[in-house]
Amino acid sequence: MSVEIIAIGGYEEVGKNMSAVKVGDDVVIFDMGIHLDRVHIHEDTDIARMHSLDLIERGVIPNDTLMKDVDGKVRAIVFTHGHLDHIGAVAKLAHRYEAPIIATPYTMALIEKTIKGEKKFNVTNPLQILNAGEKCQISPDITLEFIGTTHSIPQTVTAALHTSEGIIVYANDFKFDNHQKLSPPPDYKRFKELGRKGVLALIVETTNAGVKNQPKTYSEKVARLILQDVMKEPLREKNGLIITTFSSHMERIQAICDIANKSNRKILLLGRSMERYCSMAEKLGILKLPRTASVYGSPKAVNRALAKANEKRSKYVLVTTGHQGEPDALLPRIANEKTQFSVKPGDNVVISASVIPNPMNIANRNLMERRLKSCGARIFTNAHVSGHAGPEDHRDFIRMLQPMNIIPSHGDLQMLSAYTELAEEEGYKLGDNIHILRNGQAQVFNDGI
Repeated sequence: MSVEIIAIGGYEEVGKNMSAVKVGDDVVIFDMGIHLDRVHIHEDTDIARMHSLDLIERGVIPNDTLMKDVDGKVRAIVFTHGHLDHIGAVAKLAHRYEAPIIATPYTMALIEKTIKGEKKFNVTNPLQILNAGEKCQISPDITLEFIGTTHSIPQTVTAALHTSEGIIVYANDFKFDNHQKLSPPPDYKRFKELGRKGVLALIVETTNAGVKNQPKTYSEKVARLILQDVMKEPLREKNGLIITTFSSHMERIQAICDIANKSNRKILLLGRSMERYCSMAEKLGILKLPRTASVYGSPKAVNRALAKANEKRSKYVLVTTGHQGEPDALLPRIANEKTQFSVKPGDNVVISASVIPNPMNIANRNLMERRLKSCGARIFTNAHVSGHAGPEDHRDFIRMLQPMNIIPSHGDLQMLSAYTELAEEEGYKLGDNIHILRNGQAQVFNDGI
């Protein structure tokens, strides 16, 4: 029986992730994401009214039309976590397949919200919850297992497909963090067990594989310490305090709220995506917001909150979207004086996010920082640690799983190449058991070979 790995999206860029694994006549799809860098798409953007074909043409979502030529039945659509570059296209694509959607509870809640907000397509796929540490039967020859891991969003898992030809592991995205407040450490024991059972292929993210200055990605514990130091004095001052971070990063938001709660300031979590991620996490008991925190998502509610904070800026901490400088996100709009809150000399702005390295983000972020500084703000940048595995984390992962074949993914050619170099240091060889795919290409393994 042959096993085929089909690269649909995310093999030439960081974004619009989508892969398919074909075992005999059965197909499992992993992820349906969007490309956040295209047409100013970002975490506050609403694409619900846009058509899938238009989004495919613009390069925003994966071009899954190639699946028409795949001779097999899609048995499941699997999501490993709730970031938009993994779930953002679910409402545009899932209805094409008569298959259940499988995800952890938090990821599923975000998927349901995306589906309910869709204006073009009617998505009626069955929704199936699977927790970390659990398995479910996909077909007579395929069993899906979720293994707990860590990332920058709660309930992230690594997926394993158990087949008669071996195990296929899908690891997009992960980091090895032993000190998160909301998530337990990765299940290293289970990864090693899978390695002993026999991993036919590892499909693995490469985002930080080429990072030279940080071999192992630091824990969120480090970010908490940085934020404690950075926020200490600004919380005591009478000036305004704005903090921006990823709205899906519940670990970070929990840390910010815990630190701010020790002051006399009230916490305002602002932005459409901030409301979406935080309200869902709070409802599921993942995020524990203090009584002093309020979440506002609609433009009118956000404007009212900003007007209140503008009058008594020493009484509030603003936690906003817009850390990449995206023109119509909240913090850039504040910097451009397009909101009810005016940045004044002495105000403090903490950016708890690194710049996603592409020319548009770099330019937008630079422009936002310059405008904030021109208003007299003091800026603290990069109060942050990554949510992606570093080179030595990847080396550890390879040694745990001992895969027969490796397919680097979730990156541009430079990232895929960096991972290939690392894998070759571990005894693998490009063209032999390391397979670099481009979007639209496939790799076939016959009878475990």
